[in-house]
Amino acid sequence: MIEKFDLCILGAGSGGLSVAAGAAQLGMKVALLEPHEMGGDCLNSGCVPSKALLAAGKAAHAGAAAAKFGVAYDPPRVDFGAVKDHVAGVIATIAPVDSQERFEGLGCTVIRAGGKFIDRKTVEAGGRRIRARRFVIATGSRAGVPPISGLADGPYLTNETIFPLRDQPEHLIIIGGGAIGCEMAQAHRRLGSAVTIVDRGSILPRDDAELVEIVRQTLTNEGIAIIEQASINAVAHDGGKVRLMLGDGQVIAGSHLLVAAGRTPTVEGLGLDKAGVTYSNKGIVVDPRRRTSNKRIFAIGDCREGPQFTHTAGYEAGIVIQNALFRIPAKVDYAALPWVTFTDPELAQVGLTEAAARAAHGDDVRVLHWRFDENDRAQAEKRTEGMAKVVLVKGKVAGASIVGPNAGELIQTWTLMITAKLGLRQLTGIIAPYPSYAEINKRLASSAYTASLFSDRTRTLVRFLRWFG
Repeated sequence: MIEKFDLCILGAGSGGLSVAAGAAQLGMKVALLEPHEMGGDCLNSGCVPSKALLAAGKAAHAGAAAAKFGVAYDPPRVDFGAVKDHVAGVIATIAPVDSQERFEGLGCTVIRAGGKFIDRKTVEAGGRRIRARRFVIATGSRAGVPPISGLADGPYLTNETIFPLRDQPEHLIIIGGGAIGCEMAQAHRRLGSAVTIVDRGSILPRDDAELVEIVRQTLTNEGIAIIEQASINAVAHDGGKVRLMLGDGQVIAGSHLLVAAGRTPTVEGLGLDKAGVTYSNKGIVVDPRRRTSNKRIFAIGDCREGPQFTHTAGYEAGIVIQNALFRIPAKVDYAALPWVTFTDPELAQVGLTEAAARAAHGDDVRVLHWRFDENDRAQAEKRTEGMAKVVLVKGKVAGASIVGPNAGELIQTWTLMITAKLGLRQLTGIIAPYPSYAEINKRLASSAYTASLFSDRTRTLVRFLRWFG
């Protein structure tokens, strides 16, 4: 027997749940398929547990940071099991929002099985056959595992297994210096583990190199070893230890190994060929409306080609709702896509980096800078290691990069500027509370006019106006 629905969603992660909640509350008959945990990677093994672990690391580091204020603490006594109880507790607190019970309460039919297309308009899941007017594939991604000799011969951690780990690593080796690698490195180092990051390129390669250097220096100062531009010839597991043999002959030995070398879209086993959906190892091919080559089927989030962030999945869910339910041909626009690496200091980016802007626009690029040591709040809190940059293309805001405390919050101003196509003068006209980190954005915008405001021409005008009293 074939069950019929208005919408069938494969995957109950961030994107799938957002579509399901919106469609169900608008009166659509929705089937939601999920073979694993509700909430997907973000809730269970991604954003939520990583930020909870980072918060624990920050608390452990507070004593060391307090000395510059004339305050002394004993060395922190870290109960690693209790730290993991905190992480699990945060997940458990948020989980009801993503639970099967909640979505069944909204009217969804939740099937705890993976879906597989058997033709262009039918999915099979848990022995049930489902036909829908529209489908949404939101199956997410998993940790990419590089083809390194010996890696699979012994245990290694990924984002899916590191958070349940209750035995504190003595020496955690991390393959990959992206956001996940750097965040986990700092969290574990502050909690007392020795940490080494090994990357085949540079850490945080998508971000502004000048600002990445501030993060790199901070991690190094905290005792994290960072080995960049490194090739890994082999991995050896021996007696519960792990060793990395690098191309230059160096051997890195540790107690635990975390693989954080990118994400792989989850597209296997979905029957995409039978559905007429084009895909590659980069993910499902979609158009700006997030439609696949089978126009009945949409794909959003990490499973499709494109940026892999929780917030992009949520954004794309809104695009799908407009297209599938309201027949509005809405399209994604990632000109103002922000992302944040939640190290301390945070590193945030929206739009074009300076390097990307210069490569694309050459001499039409102007870059403004403002250092955190010029901000009174930063001075009061002794958090002066940051910097903010805004990239202008032909005078218009095309991107911004911020490293420093609260960078993830500060970047939202520039996200709005690009999204709403606002000019710098609108930002210079706001009243920013004093003393606040938010003043940095206003000062940065105002710096565009400093030279002209205090130019000889302006000074001549002021002297002329003095004659009128």
